[in-house]
Amino acid sequence: MAILTFLLIGWVLSWFKFNELFIQAFKELFKLDITKASYYFVFFCIGFLGDIILFFKGTYEIILLNP
Repeated sequence: MAILTFLLIGWVLSWFKFNELFIQAFKELFKLDITKASYYFVFFCIGFLGDIILFFKGTYEIILLNP
């Protein structure tokens, strides 16, 4: 669920041109060109790490469709 949440946050931030700021900052800091796909991949990774942390803490509930 955290993956979808962070992707949604990335999408909303792109309305305010945060993605262009992020891409430009990444280019200046690391001398690498990235695209919008990389921007969303960063948010995906943050959400994935959040899901993994919640899973190992025991607060992540897995919903079974057929118990």
